[in-house]
Amino acid sequence: MPSTIKTAIIILLGILLLEAGRGDAASPSGLNRLGYAIQMGAFSDVKNAERFTDTLQKKGIEAFYFRKDNGIYAVRFGDFATRDKARAAAKKLVADRLIDGFYIASPHEIVFARPRGEGWQKAPQEEIAAPRAAESPKGRDRVAKEKQGDSGSNVRQKPSREPGDMGAIAARTAERFVGIPYRWGGENVVDGMDCSGFVRAVYNLCGLSIPRVSRDQFKAGEQVAKDDLRDGDLLFFGASADSITHVGIYVGNGKFVHAPRRGEDIKVSGVDESYFERRFIGARRYFP
Repeated sequence: MPSTIKTAIIILLGILLLEAGRGDAASPSGLNRLGYAIQMGAFSDVKNAERFTDTLQKKGIEAFYFRKDNGIYAVRFGDFATRDKARAAAKKLVADRLIDGFYIASPHEIVFARPRGEGWQKAPQEEIAAPRAAESPKGRDRVAKEKQGDSGSNVRQKPSREPGDMGAIAARTAERFVGIPYRWGGENVVDGMDCSGFVRAVYNLCGLSIPRVSRDQFKAGEQVAKDDLRDGDLLFFGASADSITHVGIYVGNGKFVHAPRRGEDIKVSGVDESYFERRFIGARRYFP
């Protein structure tokens, strides 16, 4: 690692430790509202954003990256009590020529509130019924049900939530990560850390800090039945409640967004796919 980057990280860590502490007692549930954050970087290559995030995390600095609507990747970190404290820390980094610019993210800022656009959840081509399937009575019945929103999933469909609902916003945020290779950094990488790091990043963008690992995330929040899922709920999979190995974010229509394996692209899967159905442990809700 170049010495300039090492120096930047050391100074940055010192700034965050001295000035970013908010002094709030940790919530017993592990859920905490975030303060102001520093956003930096204009990375066109996701690997550069990943590398910088990984460097921060290895130094104990909570950081994550995401892709903006213009296709450029940004890195966000810090939890400051006030905008002035966040700005002062960022200006020190600029003054020391460690970063070129920055943006102060408000804890109430909504990054992604709208869906990605029509058709982003379309089924793979092989799952789309052939024209002849609709010619039989059974085929016509199935097509009619699909038009009514019945996809055949055992998950009960819920009405769309209000535009300002944070659960819905979390779901829309998760959708924006689809297709992005996601690698959770840090020195203590364990099974399931990538998927839990991904959902943690999504919730962070929605202003809420949740526990770092999936088993602790499962212990937090409100328990939700599988037939009562709503946008933004977290779905947990594994051998038992004490052995959670995977987590994803429910986005409606029996689908959830998750990071499959370390370094693989974020993708959409069905809750009732046999692999996940066999391993489903439970769901949790973190927004009212």
